[in-house]
Amino acid sequence: MAYQIYENNFGDKYITLVGISSRGFEIAKLLQNELDLISNLKSILLEITIEKENPSVDTTVIKPLKFEIKGTVVIVDDVLNTGRAMVYALLPFLSLKAPKIQVAVLVDRNHKKFPIAADYTGIQLNTTFQEHVSVEINKKKQLDVYLQ
Repeated sequence: MAYQIYENNFGDKYITLVGISSRGFEIAKLLQNELDLISNLKSILLEITIEKENPSVDTTVIKPLKFEIKGTVVIVDDVLNTGRAMVYALLPFLSLKAPKIQVAVLVDRNHKKFPIAADYTGIQLNTTFQEHVSVEINKKKQLDVYLQ
């Protein structure tokens, strides 16, 4: 995914990676490390906290509190299911007039209720609503994905 992000933003000097707390943020950190190794993009890393069960604009928090948007904003999450959490992650950056917004997810489940599509996908799984996808980051900072 890091190579794809670099290829699609090759002419930029900066990129802003925004990880949805908590696993999305960990994946964003891993992407930042890879981008630092393979590109000359200067990356800014932000964490956005959303109440996934009951999201709202009022409860969405971006850390650090003071930040500057530079270049393309890439919002990162572990699993894209209905798209609801991603919509709330996008809203603050729309109001900040980000020049370009992209979405990166490790797993895309294809159960969309909102018009959200991932620009970068680690794996696409066609699952049932009864199945659960979990993502874990092990001690070696490697990603493990489980379908239950």
